[in-house]
Amino acid sequence: MPLTVTSMEKQPGVFVVSPYGSLDTNTHTVLERKIDFLAREGAAKVITLDMGGVDYISSMGVRVVLKTKKELSRRGGALVMMNLKPQIKRVFEIINALPTLQIFSSLQELDDYLTEMQRQVVHG
Repeated sequence: MPLTVTSMEKQPGVFVVSPYGSLDTNTHTVLERKIDFLAREGAAKVITLDMGGVDYISSMGVRVVLKTKKELSRRGGALVMMNLKPQIKRVFEIINALPTLQIFSSLQELDDYLTEMQRQVVHG
């Protein structure tokens, strides 16, 4: 199954990236290129991966997610995920990656988190 990826800038430097399809050996570069572009051209500080459209993820897909998290963290940013289907969440549980990833159940929950994070920065 092919992979398509859309993105939306929620606020300056904060993007929601939504892959649709299988995130695997044949398709992972589609997501990787989109994220690389946003990091380079969009100066992304926070990327939310809305995984609701992903039905399958392979080790190459997991690698893209973990690489993105590492790169954003290195630059003082963050990667968060939301809407993981049970089988996708299970993959991250098996490799023990969930404790290091922020996962949200909805866009509203993410917005509340981002608002609080910004409030803490402004008000200390």
